[in-house]
Amino acid sequence: MSKEQPQKPTASELEILRVLWERGPSTVREVHEALREKKDLGYTTVLKLLQIMTTKGTVRRNEEQRAHVYEACQPATETKRQLVGDVLQRVFEGSASELMIHALEGRRTSKEELHELRRLLDEYEGRNR
Repeated sequence: MSKEQPQKPTASELEILRVLWERGPSTVREVHEALREKKDLGYTTVLKLLQIMTTKGTVRRNEEQRAHVYEACQPATETKRQLVGDVLQRVFEGSASELMIHALEGRRTSKEELHELRRLLDEYEGRNR
């Protein structure tokens, strides 16, 4: 049985997902309060976005409690992998090196980040031998 992938989240939906990944299952009020620190979104906007995300299959709603609790359907790593894969195919024609070159040229990269990238590349290369 093939598992259908949820639709890609919008920028606002990604912000909600970040809250859910960080906090775990949360009520609309908890998500709204966490987002309010960074962005001026009304409670009803957050509720509407969560309803849309439920329909898309991005989050699931637990209706057992009085206040509905929402949680992300996929872990952050899986969603990020899908989004990067999509950009890799659509923008860079499948070339991971092109993606990395543009990512690194587009901003200042610390020595620590470069060291971590080298470590990850060595680890990846070791797994694929």
